[in-house]
Amino acid sequence: MFGKWKRSVVAIVVSVVGMMQGVFAAPEPQNVSLKAADGVAIQGKLYQADQPKALILLFHQAGSNYAEYSTIAPRLAQEGFSALAIDQRSGGTLFGRSNETVKALGHSTTYIDAEPDLEAALAWAATQNLPIAIWGSSYSSALVFLVAAKHPNEVKAVLSFSPGEYLGKPSLVRDAAAKVNVPIYITSSKDQEEINSAAAILKASAAKQKTQFIPKVGGVHGSSTLRTDRNLKGNQENWTAVLVFLKDVFK
Repeated sequence: MFGKWKRSVVAIVVSVVGMMQGVFAAPEPQNVSLKAADGVAIQGKLYQADQPKALILLFHQAGSNYAEYSTIAPRLAQEGFSALAIDQRSGGTLFGRSNETVKALGHSTTYIDAEPDLEAALAWAATQNLPIAIWGSSYSSALVFLVAAKHPNEVKAVLSFSPGEYLGKPSLVRDAAAKVNVPIYITSSKDQEEINSAAAILKASAAKQKTQFIPKVGGVHGSSTLRTDRNLKGNQENWTAVLVFLKDVFK
């Protein structure tokens, strides 16, 4: 009896420690290979939820790769959202791994050149028979507005972490946001310039459901704001806001 009780206590402790560290049990991610319209091969990881409410497409920041979501995607799957994270052709070696798409291409491209990669992910997602949300980080948080504007009947929600006019034209992102009518979640670090940039893009949209989350405890640039290793004190307030939005949209 004592041995069984001891094992139960150990299991509970391990579970609690795992949650504190931002580690959530989920099925092993699957490798996914996509091909963009111009023939570029794109690598990704699919994290599948049990009875998913939606499929979220996760796009990384500059100099990065799909490992940016190595702790975020499992949490999303745990919460009932399948997630596909890809290596875009504009990226690099952040988060401890190479960007396989960049490596195969031989070089990293400009930000806007990565738009076909997002389009390829969306085309794949459209075959999965689930509502689709697109989620961007830094430069890709600008690109998601361009993609959503072009696909109003496929994209059901947009999440944008630290957006700005990063794509070479002064109002390109705001002009795209003006065509996006689906629910939008937008956030940034606590930097006032980032907050103002996010607000300007959100204001341009005519969407009825718009959320701008401004962190109070702590916030960092891009999707990293949800990672304990990048935002130890503030990741939980960010998670709470994101999950409230997702569970409201995908009931």
